[in-house]
Amino acid sequence: MMRPWKAILILLSLLFVPSVLLCQQTIEGVVHDPSGAVVTGASVSFQSGAFKAAATTDSSGHFSLSNERAQNGNLVISAPGFAPKQQAWAGETNLVITLQPATAEDRVTVSATRTELRLSETPGSTVLLTPADVASTPALRLDDVLRQVPGFSLFRRSDSRTANASNQGVSLRGLGGTASSRALVLEDGFPLVDAFGGWVYWNRVPREAVSSVEVFRGGASNLYGSDALGGVVQFLTKQSSSPAFSLETSYGNQLTPDVSFWTGTRSGKWDFSLGSELFRTDGFVLVPSWQRGSVDTPANSRDAALELNIGHSLGEKGRIFARGTFYTEFRHNGTPVQTNDTRLGEGAIGVDKEFRNDSLMFRAYGLVQGYDQRFSSVAADRNSESLTNLQYVPEQVTGGAAQWTHPWGTHQTLIGGADLMEVMGASDEQAFSSGNHTRNTASGGRQRILGLFGEDLIRFNRWTVILAGRVDFWNNFDASFICTPVSGTCPTPSTLFPQRSDLAFSPRLSVLRSLNDRVSVTGSMYRAFRAPSLNELYRTFRVANVLTTNNPLLNAERLTGAEAGLNISAVDHKLDLRGTFFWSDIVDPVENVTIDPNASPVLRQKQNVGRIRSRGVELDGVMHMGKNVQVSAGYEYTGATIVSYTVPAGAVSLLGKDVAQVPRNGFTWEARYWNPTKLMLSVQGRFVGNQFDDDQNLYPLGRFYTMDLQVGRNVTRNVEVFAAAENIFDERYKVANTPTSTGGSLYNLGPPLLYRIGMRLNFPAERP
Repeated sequence: MMRPWKAILILLSLLFVPSVLLCQQTIEGVVHDPSGAVVTGASVSFQSGAFKAAATTDSSGHFSLSNERAQNGNLVISAPGFAPKQQAWAGETNLVITLQPATAEDRVTVSATRTELRLSETPGSTVLLTPADVASTPALRLDDVLRQVPGFSLFRRSDSRTANASNQGVSLRGLGGTASSRALVLEDGFPLVDAFGGWVYWNRVPREAVSSVEVFRGGASNLYGSDALGGVVQFLTKQSSSPAFSLETSYGNQLTPDVSFWTGTRSGKWDFSLGSELFRTDGFVLVPSWQRGSVDTPANSRDAALELNIGHSLGEKGRIFARGTFYTEFRHNGTPVQTNDTRLGEGAIGVDKEFRNDSLMFRAYGLVQGYDQRFSSVAADRNSESLTNLQYVPEQVTGGAAQWTHPWGTHQTLIGGADLMEVMGASDEQAFSSGNHTRNTASGGRQRILGLFGEDLIRFNRWTVILAGRVDFWNNFDASFICTPVSGTCPTPSTLFPQRSDLAFSPRLSVLRSLNDRVSVTGSMYRAFRAPSLNELYRTFRVANVLTTNNPLLNAERLTGAEAGLNISAVDHKLDLRGTFFWSDIVDPVENVTIDPNASPVLRQKQNVGRIRSRGVELDGVMHMGKNVQVSAGYEYTGATIVSYTVPAGAVSLLGKDVAQVPRNGFTWEARYWNPTKLMLSVQGRFVGNQFDDDQNLYPLGRFYTMDLQVGRNVTRNVEVFAAAENIFDERYKVANTPTSTGGSLYNLGPPLLYRIGMRLNFPAERP
């Protein structure tokens, strides 16, 4: 016989369970873009009074969440690259939600403030390359993708396909000078600038792993310290929220195969992603036909990159992750003897966690690298060469950063943090003369930079104000030069360099005022600095008949700058225009200064050159002509000259000279029709004005104009075929113009017409 209390419980259950079930309802649907492609990883949230629920779309674009109260409410749907959408819900089933691509007004950038900020609220000159911008660029290498941003350049106009690694430092706003970067390059917050040399291994980041690219132009040492003298370039990679795979493979002239892929998934609280890229090219002969000799061979390269990420969720608002990177490359630099190769491995960990309103970020990384370089002396008739130097550069880097973000009230966000980087490196060299091993040298040291920064981001009515400042402690120690004679003598005695330290303060004030929904004005004042790299302090190098020596007594560069801008968004954001005037003075800039132009080889040295001034204007515009057509253009004028210089005895005055490697004019444009089911077509053009290869302005490089083209279409929902060509008019422009021992000059040329055909696979289907 059933006990009475059990009977009562059963009766209550029979009454209560149906009522609960009646009060629960599932909200489900699918999210796609205007072309019909599903959007994976979109965030879907529902709110009805105090009740909240959230979900993420899966690989088929589907979402499902439980409405425990079965009450009407509001849905908010968002995804990277799309404008957020709000939609009322009143019991509908099988929802079909279409997200529209984000306009410039809606896009979010993080590089300018180290926190998410809408592009329209960013007081500064920022260019954001979306996934569609990256996919539509005919260029194969990432540094060539960035050449569509006015003001972006590498040293000597070279690119990462064939140039020596040490020529791949980045410059923004005409700060040029040496091969060391004067802009910081990041991948998801981790530095990519080589800590010893200051150059960038652009191909470390698999192209298929890139989601978007941010370029912030102007001094950014207030948040990022040394290396951010001229701005910040940041690659943001794809995040895995559901199973996904993308691959691009192509084959082009000069026997150039390339394959790049990325895959990622999520399983419970774990997420995984893997990216890799393999590339090789037979390259081309750098020297024009009328100057070539038997030693001139094609400059070529091959490289491989691998990047693995593993993450674990820390509840709804936290994640811990680990990242491992491996990269290797090998290059012939135009003659049989001149080669260089690099091998590096990097490990990193990170934590992102939100505590109520606050958020905390922590990063730590370590890198080990080896770099080999061989230099030669080429005979005047270019029919023979002899080895002059074997270099090996070992490098170890450790670093970390922590950042705290706190919303204060309804109008302010406070940011504070610290970062530390230490690099240990040397240049171990074997010198040769006429085939004889004459001496061994070892020069190098250690550098440590500790930075503390803070920022107050104020947004009130139509104002955005940024007050920021940073203090950096720069310290060089354990530095030495050791020379051991073999069959000759040491021209410079062995030296133990004293420890050096310095302090830099980098403040910034930026203001944006929205005059109405379509027009805003901006203004900024700031200071920035860059510590000389170990490469500039302790390593020599040779290009053709020019030997550039190091200088262990270099001071840090210090920049004072200001800018003012106007932003216009018209016709429902179908036309976006941005214009910025900038002015900057750099005290103690490091330049390659000619010491003895009559020597063979010509002797130059890295020196602090008084003061240079860079003034100019940037113009950027995008016009959307329907959902499939876009036209964009950019222009930069830069007047970068030496305005203060103390002439050493016997040297030539550089006062009033243009800064080497800085063109006065640069113009880019693109026209794009992007309809994957019918036709994907993009045409790009780039004009670069004259610039000089040397400090004395004796060796001009001239101006040039190139055009690139890409055409393709989807053959299935997941498969795309394409053809791309760079420099379609085969414009042979100069990338170097260096003196020879006979009193003339030697030209190096940029790439000829480059073309390729290829295929892209995307699962699930992606439609930029």
